[in-house]
Amino acid sequence: MVCKNCSLKPVIELTNNNVKLCKSCFVKYFEKKAFRTISKYELIDSKDVIGVAVSGGKDSFTVLNIINLLANKKRDIKVKVIAIDEGIQNYRDLSLLKKYCKENNLDLNIYSFKKEFGMPLDIIKDKIHLKPCSACGVLRRLLLNSKARELKVDKLATGHNLDDEAQNVLMNLFRGNLERSARLGPTTGIRKYKRFIPRIKPLYFLTEKEVATYSFIKKFPVDYNECPNSKKSYRSEVRMLLNNFEQKQNGTKHAIINSFIEELPLLKKKFENSEIKSCKNCGEPCSSDICKACELIETIKTKPLKKI
Repeated sequence: MVCKNCSLKPVIELTNNNVKLCKSCFVKYFEKKAFRTISKYELIDSKDVIGVAVSGGKDSFTVLNIINLLANKKRDIKVKVIAIDEGIQNYRDLSLLKKYCKENNLDLNIYSFKKEFGMPLDIIKDKIHLKPCSACGVLRRLLLNSKARELKVDKLATGHNLDDEAQNVLMNLFRGNLERSARLGPTTGIRKYKRFIPRIKPLYFLTEKEVATYSFIKKFPVDYNECPNSKKSYRSEVRMLLNNFEQKQNGTKHAIINSFIEELPLLKKKFENSEIKSCKNCGEPCSSDICKACELIETIKTKPLKKI
């Protein structure tokens, strides 16, 4: 078999339609699909300052590249890179990101759990009852939103792909949390709130396999190793379940997202009057008087380390 568009050897088969593409044709397909998502869902406006949340993995490097390509075409768009160093031993190495941003003249802003919260995640996880991924997610979201606001960012681009969103949909379904699903989509949130920086997902309709292939072809300086804490998460179980279904029934993930996108306007309308509060401690948007991040920070500051 050869590439659908030419006679060259294919590098990937698209699971939703069994189309094979060579390296060059796949790159064109990938970028066109990401740009189409940005255009169709109006993710970026002229004169926007776009923050890009970059962890150093394949997804975040890919979305950074997509946003940077767009910024080079539309000179009125500015890009600011935001990286969070959680403090996970032998995992997060931001030196490659620093080099990449320097070579591409990108404004890089790095924040760490240790500096912002007084200790790295490796210590935090030994002081709490939550799973490491739950604590990490709460604190990362706090930093990304507050620091993006300080940097005067209009929107925050994340590397969430189709697999990630399908997992989110299933997790919320399994937990009976439709309101949380109403916040999903190519642009997050049910309605605009002045202290919340909207998240945008240019890779929304691209699979993890496609993102990994694109990243490999473009030779991004990526660490493909998973976080050592990820196997302990609920998401990991859902990911394995979904991957098993996809292996037996090609197109399962696409079907979930396509169905969800049709239902999303109804979900947003159902929960459009949901109350958004401001945390009494930090002022960040939340659903309670005190946000989850402040509750967690108070715990890690006052609770002694678990005895081994």
